[in-house]
Amino acid sequence: MTVFRTFLKVLNKCKTPIIMYTVFLIFFGGFNIQTSDNSTNFTASKPDILIINKDCEKGITKNLIHYIEKNSNIIDIENKEEKINDALFYRDVNYIIYIPDHFREDFLNHKNPKIEVKSTGDYQASLAEMMLERYMKIANTYNKNLSSEKKIIKNIDDTLSKQAKVEITSKLDTDHLEKATFYYNFTNYCLLAGCIYVICLILSSFKNEHIQKRTIISSMNYKEYNRKLLLSNSLFSIVLWLFYVLLSFILLGNIMFTLHGLIYIINSFVFTLCALTLAFLLGNLVSNKNAINGIVNVIALGSSFLCGAFVPMEYLPNSVLTIAHILPSYWFIKTNELLKTIESFNLETIKPIILNMAVIVIFTIIFVVITNIISSKKRKIN
Repeated sequence: MTVFRTFLKVLNKCKTPIIMYTVFLIFFGGFNIQTSDNSTNFTASKPDILIINKDCEKGITKNLIHYIEKNSNIIDIENKEEKINDALFYRDVNYIIYIPDHFREDFLNHKNPKIEVKSTGDYQASLAEMMLERYMKIANTYNKNLSSEKKIIKNIDDTLSKQAKVEITSKLDTDHLEKATFYYNFTNYCLLAGCIYVICLILSSFKNEHIQKRTIISSMNYKEYNRKLLLSNSLFSIVLWLFYVLLSFILLGNIMFTLHGLIYIINSFVFTLCALTLAFLLGNLVSNKNAINGIVNVIALGSSFLCGAFVPMEYLPNSVLTIAHILPSYWFIKTNELLKTIESFNLETIKPIILNMAVIVIFTIIFVVITNIISSKKRKIN
């Protein structure tokens, strides 16, 4: 109880950094949720097209113009080349179609009349180009096999009216899973920074010369002493983890009540234990309180950048990710990234998640063993 009471007194002085890391999490997590609300919504848009028709507007020419008008926004600009070029330059129009003289007559006579175009080269211009090419390809096919213009137009219209039916079979809530993944990826930094800063500060306080001497001459051996300190720090780490989990329910909502949400929580708990043992190891190595901020920056910030907590893994170079394999943060974030792609849970989909958590557990055990070895040697030296 003496160890625990001392622990609580020191912990009370560490409120500021915990509040600061929590504010970071709320700010960046909340900001991401707000900005990604519309990130997966698709709104169909039509390109802005200018049609300059030098042919008579009837028959196949009229049908072509009608098709383009139906599938785009027709822009009316004075037929002067300077004004047309200005409209193209300022993106007032995406695509310009020049229908040449005698287009209808040449088309029906199989002379393959060429339609000149001008384009901004953007994605809407590409859409307009695909639309024009689709029409001309279908029109040329029917023109080769039919002699009547009316039949050609009818068959073109029938073909173009057929739309592919798209059926979404996946029930994966990608929008909310993206938000959950970002939130829990960011907790990598908050958990590491919070645990390392607070635990290192607490352990450095226990390294006071008078406290160390009293501990050494007491009947308590180093394993029992470490166990009590570890349990006290565990209480802090678990409370911190619980707070961040409760915060995720507030910020993320219903997704946290699903199986995906449960695995996010379990994965973060396993990582919290690893962060705790890492912080405990560092606390046994470092006695200078002024060095703690530097350690937090190097380990918490460094691993967060290297492993994809701030920048998504898919944007990181392969060389960086290869190095990141030696850090527990990589396996924690990798599981979060996997979760947003899993539609149904079975042995095949859950296996990589279990393996990732097992790797984190191995890191945890290694940190505990190293801490006991260091502690034992320090006692012998003293």
